Amino acid sequence: MNSAATSAHPAIARRGVLLVLSSPSGAGKTTLSRALLEGDGGIRLSISVTTRKPRPGEIDGKDYIFVDEARFEAMRSGGDLLEWAQVFGNSYGTPRAPVEAAIARGEDVLFDIDWQGAQQLAEKMAGDLVRVFILPPSGSVLETRLRGRAQDPPEVVAKRMAEAAAEISHWAEYDYVIVNADLQNSIDGLTSILAAERLKRERLLGLSQFVRDLQAGL
Repeated sequence: MNSAATSAHPAIARRGVLLVLSSPSGAGKTTLSRALLEGDGGIRLSISVTTRKPRPGEIDGKDYIFVDEARFEAMRSGGDLLEWAQVFGNSYGTPRAPVEAAIARGEDVLFDIDWQGAQQLAEKMAGDLVRVFILPPSGSVLETRLRGRAQDPPEVVAKRMAEAAAEISHWAEYDYVIVNADLQNSIDGLTSILAAERLKRERLLGLSQFVRDLQAGL
């Protein structure tokens, strides 16, 4: 879906949407994110800054923005990060400036983050934020998906299953919930959410002038 198809009118300026997807591991969040990015040219993935070392094939500025601990701490303490967290000894965060610039231009930004990151974004940019929580259809399906990856040993799968209950407990903090039982239905639901949020009156910054001009021509 092209973003033009969900605009009220080309002449009406719009503020962008910060679309957050969260889920327990294995619920399908990454697959849904990729489908949305591939099908909609008007949204882009937020690029995180991290202290983690680049993995083979990763490109600085495309996959992540790689920095050292001192630079990350300077960004965090200086208020240059919208949200941040530590994962397995490495720091990750969302740079503030490019996100604010994007939504001011009417561009939408997708975030693949957990509930803690979503809470931090809500503290800073609540009016721009749309939160979607992805649920698996059942615990057994979630376990099957995790085991089907064939990437993690059984003890890691067991740990992820244990963590899932705690993560799912935050579902009520989100604006929308998608039960990912059928991938295409979930993709359709996600694109519908984005389309509706783009049309919200408070995001259409040029709507008042458009209506005045419309009335003047009647």
